[in-house]
Amino acid sequence: MFHALARPAHNLDTVCDRILTTMLTHRPDDDIALLIARTRALNTNQIATFNLPSHPAIVAQARQHTTTQLTTWNLTDTTFTTELIVSELVTNAIRYGHPPIQLRLIHHNHTLTTEVSDTSNTTPHMRRARTYDEGGRGLLLIGQLAQRWGTRHTPTGKTVWTEQTLTPN
Repeated sequence: MFHALARPAHNLDTVCDRILTTMLTHRPDDDIALLIARTRALNTNQIATFNLPSHPAIVAQARQHTTTQLTTWNLTDTTFTTELIVSELVTNAIRYGHPPIQLRLIHHNHTLTTEVSDTSNTTPHMRRARTYDEGGRGLLLIGQLAQRWGTRHTPTGKTVWTEQTLTPN
């Protein structure tokens, strides 16, 4: 397999064909599925990570970190929306999650990903807030502000993430 992967290929189909040809000496009786992926590492200047204490007063600091980073990346057009997303995600992590809490912003191509991680493994879910309820609208708001959002479980808890599509300058 090393030799099949050592030669450069322009597409993954060619790589799959090489691996299967190298590894299979006879035609199998059943179907075979081979999944490969090409990944790319992000530069460190495309990722900003902030470790946050689990205290309600930290939400304002998380928004400030966000504003500063978006200014550095020249993404000030997204500041208002991203601050709202960060506020909701960090507040939910403080309210329903477990410390430590981590905020991560990722700028890659035309996408801004916002991630908030904590050590709780409870998946957040949308609630239907009644008219006079003070809470329960955070994920609904996130669903309206972001193009996509979801939860990724990790060995140490979970990460709630959002993606915003950036318009090219």
